[in-house]
Amino acid sequence: MLQRFVNTSNAMSPSVPLQEMIRAIRSARTQCEERGVIQRECAAIRAQFRQADNGGRSHNLAKLLYVHMLGYPAHFGQMECVRMIASPRYSEKRVGYLGAMMLLDEKQDASLLITNSIKNDLSHSNQYVQSLALCTLACMGSAEMCRDLAPEIDRLLRASNSYIKKKAALCAVHIVRKVHDLGELFAPAARSLLAEKNHGVLHGAVVLITELCERSPETLERFRKTVPDLVQIMKGLVISGYSPEHDVAGISDPFLQVRILRLLRILGRNNEAASDAMNDLLAQVATNTDSTKTVGNAVLYETVLTVLDIKSESGLRVLAVNILGRFLLNNDRNIRYIAMTSLQRIVGTDHNAVQRHRGTIVDCLKDQDASVKRRALELSLALVSATNIRSMMKELLLFLSSCPLELRAQAASGIFNAAERYAPSQRWHIDTILHVLTTAGGDVRDETVPNLIQLITNTSELHCYTVHKLYRALLSDISQQSLVQVACWCIGEYGDLLLRGECQETEPVQVTEDDVLDALETVLQSHMSAPATRGFALTATMKLSTRITDNVDRIRSIVSIYGSCIDVELQQRAVEYNALFKKYDHMRAAVLERMPVIEKNSPGHTNGESTREAVKEVQPAKVKQAETLLPQQPTSQVCDLLDLLGGSEEPLQPNPAVGSTVPVLPISTSSTAGGDLLDLLGGLEPTPLTSAPTVTVYEKGGVTLTLSSEKQSDSGLTVTLTACNSTDSDISSFTLQAAVPKSVQLHMKAPSGDSLPARGAAKVTQMVALSNPNKVNLKMRIRISYTSQGSAFQDTVQVDSFPEH
Repeated sequence: MLQRFVNTSNAMSPSVPLQEMIRAIRSARTQCEERGVIQRECAAIRAQFRQADNGGRSHNLAKLLYVHMLGYPAHFGQMECVRMIASPRYSEKRVGYLGAMMLLDEKQDASLLITNSIKNDLSHSNQYVQSLALCTLACMGSAEMCRDLAPEIDRLLRASNSYIKKKAALCAVHIVRKVHDLGELFAPAARSLLAEKNHGVLHGAVVLITELCERSPETLERFRKTVPDLVQIMKGLVISGYSPEHDVAGISDPFLQVRILRLLRILGRNNEAASDAMNDLLAQVATNTDSTKTVGNAVLYETVLTVLDIKSESGLRVLAVNILGRFLLNNDRNIRYIAMTSLQRIVGTDHNAVQRHRGTIVDCLKDQDASVKRRALELSLALVSATNIRSMMKELLLFLSSCPLELRAQAASGIFNAAERYAPSQRWHIDTILHVLTTAGGDVRDETVPNLIQLITNTSELHCYTVHKLYRALLSDISQQSLVQVACWCIGEYGDLLLRGECQETEPVQVTEDDVLDALETVLQSHMSAPATRGFALTATMKLSTRITDNVDRIRSIVSIYGSCIDVELQQRAVEYNALFKKYDHMRAAVLERMPVIEKNSPGHTNGESTREAVKEVQPAKVKQAETLLPQQPTSQVCDLLDLLGGSEEPLQPNPAVGSTVPVLPISTSSTAGGDLLDLLGGLEPTPLTSAPTVTVYEKGGVTLTLSSEKQSDSGLTVTLTACNSTDSDISSFTLQAAVPKSVQLHMKAPSGDSLPARGAAKVTQMVALSNPNKVNLKMRIRISYTSQGSAFQDTVQVDSFPEH
């Protein structure tokens, strides 16, 4: 081991060439041994840097740069780079400039020391020395260096040497990016470079003009006059014969062609005259470019982007869409992906042209690549229309049955939206949604259940068909919670139609009362049932007590069992239903009658309501209040219960059998018996005659939060917060947190949901109860948190005043 250490030390003498040092470093067996070799070599390099007369400076700096490439510190070589740049020898200048580009940046003070050397070398008689200075300035030039040396670069842009003009043009691009104001300095020279024949100079000129046009609208207008020159240059490239110097896979200088097409796209955007001047050229490029090679596809793709971005002719846009359609048939998945990305951008404006490639796009749903599959799904959903809804929905439903888990929610949501917009019939609409719930019921949005319930309620002619179909689905699978919830609701509402067994739309099935109750009991007892699902099943069981005749005692037994359930929500339902059986049996038929038609977007039935909140009992506080009043006021027991359930159609008179003179409690007359039933099943307050004033307290990033308040008492205030999402992407994990002064008591009730669908399809509401006994100045700070497109957002807003009803 010691002998190897001695041999290594001898091998690493200061005169060892770069190749020998690399060989010694690579032969190190451990990282510790490699680190030791580099430390000894760096020590030797430092020692030689200190010598006044050092003939091997470039040799030592080259070794130091290799050490820097390995990730070891090499900052002590910065001043040596400055000294070597000032050397008159080209070999030392070359290594010095290379070291400056690697070891220096604009944040280093040492970089300012080379400004004068670069300025002198820009005027050097040797073109290669000038090239070194231009490359260094373009690589690490700071804003101060760019301002000082910009006149020199402008002078070199007008030089006679094509090699220098090419380097100067690219250096000017860096200067414009660093100091925008210097763009005007280079504009005249850049315009004159378009007359050059050298492709390198033309490439640099086009890049420079593109940078200038993107940063200044005035410069853009000035360079629109160069469109004919650019068209001529591009035509020369397209129709030119074979040139070994510029040919790449049969395409003449594709790099220059792509740059020119990008510049034409900028110049033709929102300008009809410039667009007309380049239409013929774009058609020529689109038809004459070979699409069998990747190089040709790159040129065609830039041509397509240019055609779609300028004010081009309709025929040319169809040609561009057809090129993208050919890309979809390419074996390269990257090409297919960019084709679908481009089609997604134009499907709104060129819908018919994209429709011609619908079959190819649908075939991409079977691709193994997840990114291609996602793009194909987005594009397929965008292509759904009233004319192709049946055929497209078959493909989408087939895709849903086998798609990856991460795409199911997006596919289900897209299918729901398409079915709602283009459904050819109500029955088809219901069948489609039920198919989705059967396939991916666990991946649908919360508002799917209330929306489907609303759809079923409004199609009275299909009640019998729907309840039979849902009953069969419930028997076959109870794992899909959304499907089970809708099935339980329909059985509770239309159980009499199911028991009747007469249905013209489907094959009749003889179902007994025991069969239906067995199915509901299975849901209640299943470990797969969520608390909300059990609530649906218990309510459906209770509703069947008015729709069947022979098994009422069994229903009473089922309901009483859940009166001691560990789940508070389910226990509350059971206790209230038991009260209906024992004390208010004469009202049970009226309370549990069939739901009326639900008006879409009516108060209390917004599409954005969460399923778990849309079907919820009245608040526990009201139950306690009723239980307190019942023993003290026997004559008003019925009134208390009606008040608990939400009001009656007309004021109720005292029960004559009781004979008490206790005054009757006032009861709201603003709602019907159907409205009472809605309150029983939804935990909803009676609709007020006038709405409370609403103010917008937050509007940022597409999320809007409005606030309305209603004074409940001298010190009590109820605040309603409503959130809406106007962006094109769904928002999840939406939460609201509130803080008030210490003397104010705050109670936040459960929100209506935690997701905000895109484009305002639904809203989230949250009630906040405030008690201000000390009458302090009321303020509230609200924290908004949500996740959008995989990124978490959080913001805070303060409310200093509250609108009162």
